[in-house]
Order: sequence, then C-alpha cells, then structure tokens
Amino acid sequence: MKWCDKRDELIHIFKNHEGVFVQGGAATPVELLNSIAEYADDIGKLEFFHLHTHGEAPHKKIPHFKITNFFVGKNLRKALDYDRIDYLPCFLSEIPQLLESGLRNYDVALIHVSPPDKHGYCSLGVSVDIVQAAIKHAKVVVAQVNEKMPRTHGDGTIHLSKIDYAFAIDTQLPIVENTMMTPEEEKIGEHVAALIDNGSTLQMGIGSIPDAVLRALHGHKDLGIHTEMFTNSLIPLIESGVVNNKRKKIHPGKTVAGFAIGDQKLYDFVDDNPSVIFLDIAYVNHPNVIKRNPKVVAINSAVEVDLTGQICADSIGHHIISGVGGQMDFMRGAALSEGGKPIIAMPSRVKGRKSRIVAALQSGAGVVTTRQHVHYIVTEYGVAHLYGKTLGERAKALISIAHPEDRDALEQAWFELYRK
Repeated sequence: MKWCDKRDELIHIFKNHEGVFVQGGAATPVELLNSIAEYADDIGKLEFFHLHTHGEAPHKKIPHFKITNFFVGKNLRKALDYDRIDYLPCFLSEIPQLLESGLRNYDVALIHVSPPDKHGYCSLGVSVDIVQAAIKHAKVVVAQVNEKMPRTHGDGTIHLSKIDYAFAIDTQLPIVENTMMTPEEEKIGEHVAALIDNGSTLQMGIGSIPDAVLRALHGHKDLGIHTEMFTNSLIPLIESGVVNNKRKKIHPGKTVAGFAIGDQKLYDFVDDNPSVIFLDIAYVNHPNVIKRNPKVVAINSAVEVDLTGQICADSIGHHIISGVGGQMDFMRGAALSEGGKPIIAMPSRVKGRKSRIVAALQSGAGVVTTRQHVHYIVTEYGVAHLYGKTLGERAKALISIAHPEDRDALEQAWFELYRK
C-alpha cells in the first residue's frame, strides 16, 4: 500500500482506468470524489458505479464522466437523463453477484475506511453492504482513511495489504437528523405498531414513517432487528431493552444491518459495539436468510398503490426517484417467515393533494412489489389486509383506507376500468 499526500496523485491512479466503484451512504468518499472532479480534465473518461451517495456529487457535473446508479439518491435525481447519468435496476441482495459477474466493467474501488488497528485491519465502517464484492473484483483499491470513521463489527474488515493507495483525512461523517412527522404519519405508526407482535424481528428504512413506527413500539417486548439500514430511531429501543434480539433464530443477541445513516450519536453507538454487526448485503437481504427468523415484520413505503395491490416504489411515472433497493428482498422474506408480516405503509395522499391509492398506476410507473407479494397496506385511515383476497375484495379494502374525499372517485374508476 502507498500512502499518498497529494490529491493530484489521483491523476496517475485513475488515468489508465475507465470504471470506478464508489462506496455509498454515509461512507461516501466525498473528499476523493471532489479531487477526482477537480482533476477531471487530466484524468479523462470514467464511469462510476454506486448506490446512493451523500454530498454534492461533483462527478455529475463533469461531461465526460458517466454515472450508473444502483439506487438513485437525492443528489442525482434531477440529473438523471438515462444516458450519461443512468439507473440500473437490480435487487439489493443481488448487486454483489452482479459486481462479481464482470457484466459491468470497473477495475477501481474507491472506499472510505477507519484507520488500521494494531494488526493492520481497517473497517468499512457504516457502509458494508455491497462493498466487499466490489473490492474482490477490483484490480486497484483506493481508500480514504478517516480518523472519524467508526470501527464496526461484522464483515467490514479490510487489511492494509488489500489497499493499493491511501489518503488520510479527518472529517466528520454526514449527519442525517430525524425528520419532523405529521399527525397522519404518527397515526400510521400506531396502526403499524398494532400489527407487530412481541418477539418480532423488524426491518425498516429511513424516514418519518419508520420513525413513527419505532416511536410507537416502546410498550413492546423482546423485539429483534435484521435490517438493511440502521437508523437513529433504533437506539432508544435498544437502550430501553425493547429491542434485545433474544428471540431471533439467527444472530440472537445481535442487531444485524448492512449500513447505517444518522447523527453523531448513531456513529458513536455503532463504534466498536459488538452487539451491532454489519454484514454483506447478499446475506442480510437474502429471503432465505430473512425467513429463518420468526415473526419478521418488513416495513416499507410506496409512491402509489393501484386497486389490485401493485406497488410502485421507485418512480413517479417514467422518472426514477430511488430504486428497487431491498423492498422485494424483505417483502418476500417476511412473507416466508413463520408469522411474518410484509407491510407497505404510506400517507393516503401526496402532501395532502393527490391520492396515493389509485385505480391504475401512472404511465411508466414501475411495479417494485407485485400484487402477488403484497400483504398489508397501511395509511392513516387503517389497515388493508390483501393477502388471500380477490381483486374485487382488494379494491374494496384499499378504497376503505383511502382519503375520504377520494373514495367515491376510486369506486367510480374501479367500475369503469375493471367491471365494464
């Protein structure tokens, strides 16, 4: 491994390469991306592959740089043109397999790690997810070594001998605070919490609805966590003993995650904490692994749901706003779990206006979760249990949890589209 002092050494590292994998989430190597963009004219063409990233995404501004997203973050949504900046749909659990297959051409891995311990091992910190597969396939590994990157337990260790070039930094990780929740979201949280039995194992994402669910769980007992994302709202449940992981069949006593995004308290909490393990996402998100725990509750959201139960979660019409991610991994895993409950939770309307429950999905909308996989849909108006119901029964159940002002129009649309 070579320690590099000057960012302009990147010119020599990247000049003879065309494909670069970038670690994402709160571990995005922002300083190195900024330097690569600064020397872009001298480096030449590059294609970047990554999940969602934090920061300004300076590489999006370089005309001869291409970006292939496995999940589209907020910083790239408006720049997506399906040419220079594009989206590659793939289940999160299968991205490591895709990276190792050689179907996408990259030979450099750009990562963000902790300083080495006395044995020479660094930690991938708060984003383990798909990174080990990328490192395994890459010919060159370039690391941003940060004094403030937590050392996490699990699959995220990498020895210095596996790193070719290292740049030392001492920079705070990005801070993501809990968002303010609306009364509607609080009500959704209460409805979802009522579906969760003591001893359940939970998966949830980031945002105000998962936060609302977690805040409504303080009366529960013996909950476990097996999730792709670890967030701020989990910490009070762990510290209070509501989450103790003791009824899990796999990794009992351990909180399992693939990556973490949150505030400084979260980063301090996971640092050298053996009760929290970050594992490869091909394992964490595999339905056959998820189903081994009993009473798995998967809590995900949607852009819109049609009256037959088709879930669009990655786009508004033709425009991608996120990605497939791990929704289907956990929806399927929870459905296969003994006593499991796959749940889609969402407000009945988009910012109080347009209904999220629709007669038919928008033109171009992608079906992330099929009508065959859906079980529970929750809005502030209640719970629609769709599993085992016919299309007509589903329509009635979904209309009953739509906004009251939208129900007549939905009934009319159902009659015109499906019954004529």
